[in-house]
Amino acid sequence: MNDTALSALSAGAMLIGAVIGIAIGVLICWLLFDCCKRIPAQFRKQEPGMVWLLLIPLFNIVWVFFVFPRLSDSLKAYFDSVGKTGVGDCGRQIGFIYAICAVCGMIPFVNCLAGPAALVLLIIYLVKITGLKGQLPPAA
Repeated sequence: MNDTALSALSAGAMLIGAVIGIAIGVLICWLLFDCCKRIPAQFRKQEPGMVWLLLIPLFNIVWVFFVFPRLSDSLKAYFDSVGKTGVGDCGRQIGFIYAICAVCGMIPFVNCLAGPAALVLLIIYLVKITGLKGQLPPAA
């Protein structure tokens, strides 16, 4: 294989990887958006559309520390208002630790531990809020 073909193959693989990464980011934002949208407006700590700002490169490094805790706080405010006490902190601590691990995942050498931890915490958080979303009223 010559250098041109190898370069084209590498560029194609990077393009496919970028498209898959963006698709995963959009899916995560959609799950967060859908949950936030179901929370009655008076209990929301942020508007649902603000979740999509996580797709902005570099800005998301800071914004992740706002989205995850605010979504959990919004869920907690709703469940407190209806007297459900068995929901705990609605994943606030998991979301905050995820945010820390996600940012640490960009640091060389630290990313070997922080990256996989962030992935596991993100999955746990998404499962938790999806379960809590099922307990929300159908139309907010």
